[in-house]
Amino acid sequence: MSPAQVMGYQDTIDYLFGLQKHGIKFGLANSHALMELMGGPHRMFRSIHVAGTNGKGSTALFLASVLQAAGFRVGLYTSPHLVSFTERIRINGTQISEDRVVELAARVRERSAGVHGADGEPINPTFFEVTTAIAFTYFAEERADIVVVETGMGGRLDSTNVITPLVSVITNIDREHTEYLGDTIGKIAAEKAGIIKPGVPVVTGTVQPEAIAVLEARAAEQAAPLFLLERDFGAENIAASGQTVFDFRASRGLLRGMRIAMLGRHQVDNACLALAAVERLQEAGIAIDEAAVRGGLEQTVWEGRLERVARQPDVYLDGAHNPAAALRLADALRELRKQYRRLILVVGILADKDAAGILAHLAPLAGLVVVTKPQYSRALDPARIVHELERYACDRAVAGDVEQAIAEARRQASDEDLIVVTGSLYVVGDARAFLREDASGPAGMTALRG
Repeated sequence: MSPAQVMGYQDTIDYLFGLQKHGIKFGLANSHALMELMGGPHRMFRSIHVAGTNGKGSTALFLASVLQAAGFRVGLYTSPHLVSFTERIRINGTQISEDRVVELAARVRERSAGVHGADGEPINPTFFEVTTAIAFTYFAEERADIVVVETGMGGRLDSTNVITPLVSVITNIDREHTEYLGDTIGKIAAEKAGIIKPGVPVVTGTVQPEAIAVLEARAAEQAAPLFLLERDFGAENIAASGQTVFDFRASRGLLRGMRIAMLGRHQVDNACLALAAVERLQEAGIAIDEAAVRGGLEQTVWEGRLERVARQPDVYLDGAHNPAAALRLADALRELRKQYRRLILVVGILADKDAAGILAHLAPLAGLVVVTKPQYSRALDPARIVHELERYACDRAVAGDVEQAIAEARRQASDEDLIVVTGSLYVVGDARAFLREDASGPAGMTALRG
């Protein structure tokens, strides 16, 4: 009896996450092998490839939304998920079904069983390699017109780097995963630049001269046109109220009055990256009219990125998980908190992240920080976070899990206070799961969205 006949959805998820025992493998041999075993799905759809340190998911979603508004059947592959594995794989906003996850995972498992690599050893694919094979097979079989693909980590040796996209996007470059990507901006930039393909245009929001030099060199080697934020495109006349309105300076002139609902100045840059990529697609003959550009941009909402999920008091979620993302969140909160009496943070951080760097941007803004940890093996001990907070003037409290932390934050908050849950996408995922279950009252997500 095959695994597809035996395994249910939870069994399948347990199998997939069990593959994490194989760790993180940098190299494309397994990915190429899995793609061929699955019939070469990566060659059956057009794609856009998105790499970078922060903003990948938001930029990818802006792109997917614009393309969907233009009438395309659009695949979106992102990671990690917040609550359900199915969030990672979507077509026109609809998540892959649990039954399809079960069926495709079983097929990848069956076809890869007993397969050996060039070194004679079993290929033993990792979680992300198998997940990418599932996603690409799904997009091919469901006849997606264009797929927006977010890298998992890095770029050059990332499992997704088997595609040849219509356009490549590198959002920005900062220090992250230094044990894998290198300990300098230049080394990290070289890994991100690995998604640049011969003749394929690249748009980037990178600003560090060291990183730009690396991207320019790689683009020149590949004869790939390179477009830089601020130099070649960007935002002008930015105004924020309920929505953020800005003019987009494009290669072919000014698009006035562009609107986005997502909060934070950094989302303007992400929107500009998506718009610059759209311009490259239009130059390649992809039919995207201005109405689709405007409508798709304005409709974009991304879970866990300054997402308001409850009221009275207002609760926002943001998965800022490194210092660069925390800085962007802090900039947004300085503007947002003007509407509130006090800012209360619920913070949990993973052990391999720069907790001190994250807190340095956020803690000075808070009147109270409730420290917790997500339900994840790599969670940082809350005591370590409390120790880091001793240098700041904010009050502190500790809760055993995210649900308890939100309850404590609400207990100490008035309706005029702002609660922000942050520090990790895993913390945000736990919060969304809890708040979704708690949605029967005025503070729940259903009440907010209804």
